[in-house]
Amino acid sequence: RRPDAQPVLLIPGFMAGDATLKGMAAMLRGAGYRTYRSQIHVNVGCTREAADRLERRLESIAIRRGRKVSIVGHSLGGMLARGLAARRPDLVHGIVSMGSPIMAPGAVHGVLAWDAEMLTRLARAGFGGLMSDDCVGGECARSSFEEMQAPLDPDVAFTAIYSRRDGIVDWRACIDPAAEAVEVPTSHLGMAFDPVVFDVVRDALDRHQVMRASRAAAPDVSAQLRPAVNR
Repeated sequence: RRPDAQPVLLIPGFMAGDATLKGMAAMLRGAGYRTYRSQIHVNVGCTREAADRLERRLESIAIRRGRKVSIVGHSLGGMLARGLAARRPDLVHGIVSMGSPIMAPGAVHGVLAWDAEMLTRLARAGFGGLMSDDCVGGECARSSFEEMQAPLDPDVAFTAIYSRRDGIVDWRACIDPAAEAVEVPTSHLGMAFDPVVFDVVRDALDRHQVMRASRAAAPDVSAQLRPAVNR
């Protein structure tokens, strides 16, 4: 990989870990990107705490590479990516979400809601590191949702991948008005493994780089718009 290769942080979905995105990471490395794991073994904890850890991870990568980082997130991982981009635009080059119900986190299949309920029950029973009631419907959940809905910096590129065949989340909840929406013909879980989705993600990251390069090369017209000074 080139020393100046664009760094990409990969964030797994709910109840998944970094291993589920190994195939995508390999593809991106082959395409010239430098990939980084989120260091999430199983994404089942408090989303606010996860966001705080990911922010530190993001900052570490940006300092190490000396440049902003792209983020690719699957499902809940995409929602976390959206929140991080709103929170730290100084660290984020662009984001790609895959099957992430950013607009309505509750628009999910009953089996996923049941999984979340079981995690909260286990948390109430004393099992640490799991989602609590506050993470699902309290202040923690509200603040996380508000962060995901916060306006994005215009310099942060955003591509939202969705599928009408998702089967787990309502595809309409995945289309953020701030994003370029791209449809794929795969299932929710399949987005982490489908080579078609891999190509879409790579193309999105390529476009993000082109967009940023074009903006950097655009002439500064601000001086031309300043009013003339009478002498």
